[in-house]
Amino acid sequence: MGCAVSVYAVGKKKKNKSIIPEVSILVPSMRVPAQCDIQRTLKGVIPKDLADRLTSIRNQILLIAQDTDVSAIDELQQALEEYLSLLVGLTRKEFGLQELIGFKWRKLEDGQEQETSLANSWFELLSVLHMMAMLTLVEANTKLIPKDSDMTERVVSGDCMRDAVDLLLKAAGYLDFCVQDVLVHLPPDIKSRLPKDLHQGILEATSNQALAQGTEIQLGLALESQNATLSVKRRLACEAVSYYAQALCCLSGDNNFHGTAKKHLLFIKWKYLEAKAAAYYYHGIIVDKGTEPSCHVSAVCCFLAADELLAESKKASLSFCLAEPVTRTPPAWGVMKHLNKKVPETAAKKSQMYGYLLNQEKGLQVLPDLPEFQLSLKPDDYTLPEADSIWDSEKWDIPRQSLKEHLKDCEDGVETE
Repeated sequence: MGCAVSVYAVGKKKKNKSIIPEVSILVPSMRVPAQCDIQRTLKGVIPKDLADRLTSIRNQILLIAQDTDVSAIDELQQALEEYLSLLVGLTRKEFGLQELIGFKWRKLEDGQEQETSLANSWFELLSVLHMMAMLTLVEANTKLIPKDSDMTERVVSGDCMRDAVDLLLKAAGYLDFCVQDVLVHLPPDIKSRLPKDLHQGILEATSNQALAQGTEIQLGLALESQNATLSVKRRLACEAVSYYAQALCCLSGDNNFHGTAKKHLLFIKWKYLEAKAAAYYYHGIIVDKGTEPSCHVSAVCCFLAADELLAESKKASLSFCLAEPVTRTPPAWGVMKHLNKKVPETAAKKSQMYGYLLNQEKGLQVLPDLPEFQLSLKPDDYTLPEADSIWDSEKWDIPRQSLKEHLKDCEDGVETE
């Protein structure tokens, strides 16, 4: 997949505007750093070589992200990791630098640049980790879309599916760390000015989406395994429903959705319907193994519900695809390729087979609740890298400068630009 549309682009330049990206794993947003003057702000505050390194690596990230595609993700991730080890020092209270630099980031949406500038090093760290999570989701998406993509038939190898699951758990780990360990350090006034895609609810929704899609891919792997029982398949389908439900819950408190935020919501609604169709299908097969008439009636209710949900999901898929920025969905593969064939067939066959019971036992025609299971997928554990050793160096040689002189230097710099 090339990153040709803003929601999937790493940078702002587009090599081919006619390319409509294909989506298996949704990347809700992409934010990239914008120019800010770290060197001038930190003049006389920290050693010059440290300020130079911070500026150099941040500029490197900015430049790589200007015009790139997925081939540069590894290079970007390495630069972001290196930057983090320096950035960690800026967040340490003993240095008193947390609110000194006005860090700027821009979100690319609908062809317009939306820039945010906040003077807080925890905001910078949050933005870096968010970018790492989004790049990881982009990479996971490419694992599920072969280069020789055929729009009528799709086969994804088991290795690619397993790699995609690993990447989804890694992305969820970054996002979970943002919620649990970074947002807590931001004062209320900074939190209130955060861009929407960095709000706790959006971060949690995206993490749950990643876990849901990881579970869905595991169900696809189970379909290809002779050792996976019906119970295992039902459990995975039901777990995916739970993750998507949690994602929807995280988004439910905000009705002001537009642009990529609206597309994110439409994606989760679509995938939730798909997951529910799968869960009812597998639950129906297991219930149908009972010997009582009520078991067969409940099973038919499950199959009919799965059929209806599948039809709704196809409408939801179209709504998602047509929402800006326009995208195309991959051809059915894995679980959905299987269900698109089996669900209508089974619903029709079982309705006909047990039609006499449906007429006799009208009081039993109640859709059973799906079983609930303890969720098995968890975000990867993530910890920040150790602060670069330069922060603990005892050889800091900084010319003494009063705050008044420092501010005058900054004013002089602005006048000479």
